[in-house]
Amino acid sequence: MALLKVKFNQKKRVKLAQGLWLMNWFSVFAGIIVFSMGLFLKIELRKRSEVMDNSESHFVPNSLILMGILSCAFNALAGKICYDSLDPTKFAKWKPLLKPYLVLCFFFNFFIFFIALICFLMRGSLETTLAYGLKNGMKFYRDTDTPGRCFMKKTIDMLQIEFRCCGNNGFRDWFEIQWISNRYLDFGSKEVKDRIKSNVDGRYLVDGVPFSCCNPSSPRPCIQYQVTNNSAHYSYDYQTEELNLWNRGCREALLLYYSSMMSSMGGVVLFVWLFEVSVMVGLRLLQTALESIANPEDPECESEGWLLEQSLTDTFKSALESLKKVGKFNQVDAGAEGAEGEEGGKTPAITTVS
Repeated sequence: MALLKVKFNQKKRVKLAQGLWLMNWFSVFAGIIVFSMGLFLKIELRKRSEVMDNSESHFVPNSLILMGILSCAFNALAGKICYDSLDPTKFAKWKPLLKPYLVLCFFFNFFIFFIALICFLMRGSLETTLAYGLKNGMKFYRDTDTPGRCFMKKTIDMLQIEFRCCGNNGFRDWFEIQWISNRYLDFGSKEVKDRIKSNVDGRYLVDGVPFSCCNPSSPRPCIQYQVTNNSAHYSYDYQTEELNLWNRGCREALLLYYSSMMSSMGGVVLFVWLFEVSVMVGLRLLQTALESIANPEDPECESEGWLLEQSLTDTFKSALESLKKVGKFNQVDAGAEGAEGEEGGKTPAITTVS
């Protein structure tokens, strides 16, 4: 029994073709939107590529860009097919190409669904990428005179100001690295010498943070040095008082920004997938309805359209049998080639009678 069997007359076939033509052009517009989303996400990721450890995060925007291009191409072609289906002479040239085209559409819809899932599941990989990228970026903050790293200070400062964050996990991360360049340290000072000697690696570590960690909304002037020294500041207790520094780490801020963006894009892609599936189903119904017309010379006659010629179970069984036949055919071919090779390797024995 055919799956999703529907009866059509001439009027219904025309309406289906016109509706599919319109839906395909909506899908082309949706493809442009998806392409734009991928381009926007790629630009946003490139802006902060210095604080990302690898290029895995670019898989999503690249896939969205590819999906947008393919969606425009596939749906523009489907729109042309639906338009030509109203004219039997024009539809004849598309008839042998429809089945391969529908197979391609099936795999394309699977690709769209896969990209939608990736948009929702990318958070874990993105978090790891940001954690290592930010950690390495903070280490190079002081290298303002080193070629290839001189831009890192500006990048980190702008990042902390824009996203209202400080450090990787929090402001204390700055206590564990030397973020002040040696160029601006007075090595004749006793304080500088003592701090360097007290550190095993010979680094100048302070309980301070860059200026970009300061919260401008705080009524108190920014305390960015000796943050944990209560006696260094009047009426100050860093453990109880709300600091005038950003408490949130930049990894959390960036992760929230990108994951929310990707989740929104995943929702759009999921909607596009549902729309594309409905277009594919409609195109399959139109194809079968046109092919099952009993009398092609009488366009007014009724016909039947279906999604699958057999039930889902029977279709699955027949597909498995086809795969088994292909496998057996390949085995027979391989056996025949092996037998020919053995026969060719044998040298015929020649007996000489004297």
